[in-house]
Amino acid sequence: MASSIGNEKSVNPVLRISQLDALELNKALEQLVWSQFTNCFHGFKPGVLAHFEPEVKAFLCLILWKFTIYSKNATVGQAILNIQYKNNLSQTEKYQPLSKHQKLWYLIFTVGGRWLEERCYDLFSNRQQQSFCKIKSYISFGSGLLKLCGLVNFLIFLQKGTFATLTERILGIRSVFCKPQSVRQVGFEYMNRELLWHGFAEFLIYLLPLINVQKLKLKISSWCSPIAGLSNSENTLAAHCRECSLCGEWPTMPHTIGCPHVFCYYCIKSNFLFDMYFTCPKCGSEVHNLQPLKYKIEMSELHV
Repeated sequence: MASSIGNEKSVNPVLRISQLDALELNKALEQLVWSQFTNCFHGFKPGVLAHFEPEVKAFLCLILWKFTIYSKNATVGQAILNIQYKNNLSQTEKYQPLSKHQKLWYLIFTVGGRWLEERCYDLFSNRQQQSFCKIKSYISFGSGLLKLCGLVNFLIFLQKGTFATLTERILGIRSVFCKPQSVRQVGFEYMNRELLWHGFAEFLIYLLPLINVQKLKLKISSWCSPIAGLSNSENTLAAHCRECSLCGEWPTMPHTIGCPHVFCYYCIKSNFLFDMYFTCPKCGSEVHNLQPLKYKIEMSELHV
């Protein structure tokens, strides 16, 4: 009775954006399951799962396949978006669930193909025989060819809106809505706000690397230092070259950059290597030439 009712359901085509959203939700779910699983081994020796990682991932994907595609004809992402797979090889336009062969081949293509891609290098990396090298080259060529076919399939999907992945096209399984879906509408006010925000964010991402933040911070600190007001003893200490202008400690291997202030060699060298436009934080002078101090500073002078 249930099967006859299911066969009478009409087919509702799925929007492209909904199919892509379902794929992204599937990837996010797999990453979430893997992160939760690895947290169980947090107290174990590091790298305990490294040797068996492809097999463990394949086992977890097998469990997900059992409770999603095999049981409900839909992935988790599709179930959230009210989508399920339809057997597109059937002659009727009514909804037809996936056959057992399609479900099994879906498992082989997705889980088995991913496992083979991750294990291919380990299986043939230590083999020096010519036959193994040929097999490895054939697998690499086949992987590249499949990626090229996947790109072509994606371009066709963008044009026609069916079969978002190469596996769906090969197996003849199509995404349809479980129930009639209302038209997906987005208000112009919301769309304009999102476009404006994303454009502003992209502009900031492009602009921020061009700003010399370190130099700007040093310039502001040099402007603010007179306002903060140093004590007479601190000014005298800096004037007598007994204090590094960066770390504030007794200068180790004192050097100058062309201004009256003194720096530790490692302090000024590291800052100059990090920023070629480095300026003195006290007076804002640029690094003209890094030279050692011409006269010696005695530690005993500190107590005079």
